[in-house]
Amino acid sequence: MQGRSTLKIAVQLGLLPGKTVSDQAKWGQDNGAEGIELGVWGGVDKMKQEAEEINGVLPVTSVCGNMNSDGDRGFDFVHPDPELRRKSIEGSKAVLKFCGEVAAVGQIVPPIFGPPMVPDLSPVISIPELEDELMVAACKAVGPFAAAHNTLFMLEPLNRYEQHYLRKQSDGVRIIKKAKVKGIGLISDFFHMHIEETSITGTLREIGKYTNHMHLADNTRMEPGTGDIDFVAAFKALHEVGFKGYMAYECGITGNTAKQKAENLAKSISYLRDCIKKAQK
Repeated sequence: MQGRSTLKIAVQLGLLPGKTVSDQAKWGQDNGAEGIELGVWGGVDKMKQEAEEINGVLPVTSVCGNMNSDGDRGFDFVHPDPELRRKSIEGSKAVLKFCGEVAAVGQIVPPIFGPPMVPDLSPVISIPELEDELMVAACKAVGPFAAAHNTLFMLEPLNRYEQHYLRKQSDGVRIIKKAKVKGIGLISDFFHMHIEETSITGTLREIGKYTNHMHLADNTRMEPGTGDIDFVAAFKALHEVGFKGYMAYECGITGNTAKQKAENLAKSISYLRDCIKKAQK
């Protein structure tokens, strides 16, 4: 099998059992996790505190989300208001600087949620064309900054029910190719791919060389092993394209109590580690 790779399992901090961040990191380490993904909410200072409390027990792999320079949600990269775009870009730079400080792969960013905000200026320029121009401009602003800090601004395509713009993995690749700058990456999410792609494995074989990070969830958007996604086949595809990176849990966890959720998360991690072994055969 060409392009032998190493698939590493990470878990978002909020999904890990434990009363303190230190407890959560220790639980992750004891139950097969190899990294922790942080959420941006609360700001860079909060993430710095979390990283200190993790204290190297597990690496910080990535940061999910963006806050603008005012501390609000920062997903206005293709908004018609230049000031909102600027604030999202400046907010992202603060997160990317943190990512570089903790040696994280990068920041995970959906460019927009919901419907288009820009006007339709056809026949001069269509909404999709204008959004691409704005997104490429944003990538050119943040990409070199990310590269200078040895990290990545990672575009996340979402399913059609969450955003209209980047939905398929090829949409993200299109922007990467148009931007032509270092520091721009792609994150591929199993749940979103299950909705938007005709074949997860086929898609990973096609665009996998652009993928820098993965999000883990089953088709139910609960933990892997509770639905019908063929993770062995998907992991084989990742091995074939030489993917060497983290796959972070971003999903719900089944169970009615904290104890049940902890047991089910541990069971799921064990299941995925078994899938990885099978994919390597």
